[in-house]
Amino acid sequence: MNNNLVNFIVKKYLKWDKTNPYISISAILAFIGVSVGVMVLIIAMSIMNGTAKEFKRKLFTMNYPLTIVPIVNGTVDKSLLKELEKKFKNLKFSPFLRTQAIVQNGDKMSGGIVFAVDNKKEKRINKVYSKTVKNRRVEKYDIIFGKGIEEALEIFEVNTKVVLFFSSVSATGLSQMPKIKRFKHIRSFKSGLSAYDNAYIYITIDALRAILNKTDDSYTGIHIYSKTPFEDRDKLLKYLDGRGVAVIGWWQQNGNLFTAMNMEKKALLIVLMLIVLIASLNIISSLLMTVMSRRKEIALLISQGATKKEISSIFLRLGTIIGFSGIFLGILLGFFGIYMLENFNIITLPADVYGSSKLPLELSLNDFLIIFFGSSLVVFFSALYPSIRARNLDVLDILRNE
Repeated sequence: MNNNLVNFIVKKYLKWDKTNPYISISAILAFIGVSVGVMVLIIAMSIMNGTAKEFKRKLFTMNYPLTIVPIVNGTVDKSLLKELEKKFKNLKFSPFLRTQAIVQNGDKMSGGIVFAVDNKKEKRINKVYSKTVKNRRVEKYDIIFGKGIEEALEIFEVNTKVVLFFSSVSATGLSQMPKIKRFKHIRSFKSGLSAYDNAYIYITIDALRAILNKTDDSYTGIHIYSKTPFEDRDKLLKYLDGRGVAVIGWWQQNGNLFTAMNMEKKALLIVLMLIVLIASLNIISSLLMTVMSRRKEIALLISQGATKKEISSIFLRLGTIIGFSGIFLGILLGFFGIYMLENFNIITLPADVYGSSKLPLELSLNDFLIIFFGSSLVVFFSALYPSIRARNLDVLDILRNE
């Protein structure tokens, strides 16, 4: 194949066509369309990835990587905790008791889920709790809760006394009264997710045992910190088989959320890929118009010895140059868009909902490769059909009539 001839003709056809400017306009529109499509794909996928990663990070902290819960008698033995701490030294364990309560400050009230924890062990596995408590000594009847509860109760000072009404009741003569205890509010936390800030309450495990008359040899469950929760869950399940407990991963507690986000991501990828496909139709129409307007030249080239393969290569290269130029420009524009969104407050989010006013952005390598190769295939097949049409022209008929 004569590459010099092919390259010469391709350069000639890439120039502005004065006799038929609509062909050049169509090629420019195809180039712009592919660029915009790839740019939008890159930015959209980075937003979807960033949002999912941000939710995972926050849920990973507040939901704990792994949790051991009972499936038989409603409690987990203290002896099991000690056994696990000896067996799995790479994991960090924090036992807890859980109940529900209503918090009152003056005439303001708010409900929540109470986690009674061991302060030292909880600080090792819960970053939000550790950051809130810091080096402060937590007394028996100190209480920590989310920023949403603090705002609902209108607490403006540290060490404010609040009252907890527990769901457990105690008999008083002929009636029953909820168990009540006064606590000292020392700090409030802000996890970044309002669902937790409006519901989670932390007190000491000794306080709840004293209030609810619970023994010190059992827990509601055990929170576990693990750097590799998927692998460690399998190991724990194997070790605890037949012990009357279950090991729940954080991803199981929020499976529906991440399944929905993954489906949205795939649907968005397919929809936005249609932009590239529509832009590629302009490549097809531009090349077909070029083929029709250059029929005489094609016939003359073939009559002078040019092969059908060379004719096909001319239009295939012409289409791929237009398409791939658009793809590479789209990639540059996409990364530039990500840079602008990361460094300038072009788009702001409600911090009380998303935990940050900054738009989370992260483009994974897999998504980038899918975008690149998917767009490349669309562009290639868009250029393939006109190149086949060009090589199959009836040269004799064209020379006879034109």
